[in-house]
Amino acid sequence: MKHKSNDYVIQVQHTPDAVNAADWNELLGLQAQATPFMRHEYLSALHSSGAAVAETGWTPHFITLARDGVLLAACALYVKIHSYGEYVFDWAWAKAYAQHGLDYYPKALVAVPFTPVPGARLLARSAGDRAALLKTLIKWCQAEQLSSLHLLFASEDDLQACSEAGMMLRQTVQFHWKNTRPAYASFDDFLASLSQDKRKKIRQERRKVADAGVSFRCVQGTAITPQDWDFFYRCYERTYLEHGNAPYLSRDFFRCMATSMPENWLLFVAERAGNPIAASLIALHRGAGAPSQPGSSPEPERVAYGRYWGAIERVDCLHFEACYYQPLQWCIANGFQRFEGGAQGEHKMARALLPVKTSSAHWLAHPSFADAVERFLDQETQAVEHYLDELAQRSPIKPGPNP
Repeated sequence: MKHKSNDYVIQVQHTPDAVNAADWNELLGLQAQATPFMRHEYLSALHSSGAAVAETGWTPHFITLARDGVLLAACALYVKIHSYGEYVFDWAWAKAYAQHGLDYYPKALVAVPFTPVPGARLLARSAGDRAALLKTLIKWCQAEQLSSLHLLFASEDDLQACSEAGMMLRQTVQFHWKNTRPAYASFDDFLASLSQDKRKKIRQERRKVADAGVSFRCVQGTAITPQDWDFFYRCYERTYLEHGNAPYLSRDFFRCMATSMPENWLLFVAERAGNPIAASLIALHRGAGAPSQPGSSPEPERVAYGRYWGAIERVDCLHFEACYYQPLQWCIANGFQRFEGGAQGEHKMARALLPVKTSSAHWLAHPSFADAVERFLDQETQAVEHYLDELAQRSPIKPGPNP
């Protein structure tokens, strides 16, 4: 679909390959909170591997605004017939609609499928372009008679635009690790910043893994061999199957990642007696991001994201070593400023991943339900603030000033 509005040429494509990859990635690079998960290659792999397509309940629509041949704003929108793979839970909203004889599905979702990582969702060259894109999305949802529009794990710029458009904001909590300034000199230096009991616990957990005869091999980028990817996928798939679910992502998706985005992946392989027994896959972002102030030079931001793990043998505390301690040690050695541990998981706090708020934005077409959800969100926001205050009392960081 293609039409003009306020001098914008608006297009709605049904595959990422219909959008120029270089233009999309160039626009992404202008965002203050860019992540590798919004790269054209990542979204294209989700599509071509059959992970995020109509057959799995993720009908894609790539919406772009351009003028004089220049891409000014864009987003990936999915029409959903369920709420799986989102990590912001609205099942209760769907149930309430059903109880009143109304359809909650299909709904519109602006998010990266299966990826609860905060970052830019509304790619835009200016605040005005972002506002125009958001207005286009709401009008499109109304024309398609969709129940609602949801932007998940959005950036600060996105949230500002959504708030100004009258959308409702929702808060959730994740756990992230941050390097200090000046940065930690070593893992032991990092441990020294923790309270004595947390420091002792981490050392005990690491010792259990080492005493079990487990060592780690770390490979990155093109050094990750097809055999490494095969073993990782065996572990990843097993994790899902053990919980009674099929994995969201196929081996073909990771084959695309190895080909199109190798520089964004870091793999830890746990070995015992020369045999691999577990794997943890980390995504990397080395982009500078957009300047926070006009005319200023962006400070390079290096972020690691804990994504997937699995094991074919049981070893006490192996999960903590593979998913937290090895990546944190690597981040310290390689000057990465942040490690994001993914959705939920209060247990991460004992490993010095501290609570941070993440946000989503919501528009509901039905006025009465919008009012009810707004009242619910007011109460939920207060509960989240109380929860954060509670967590602050249990900080693993030693009392006193930290660098």
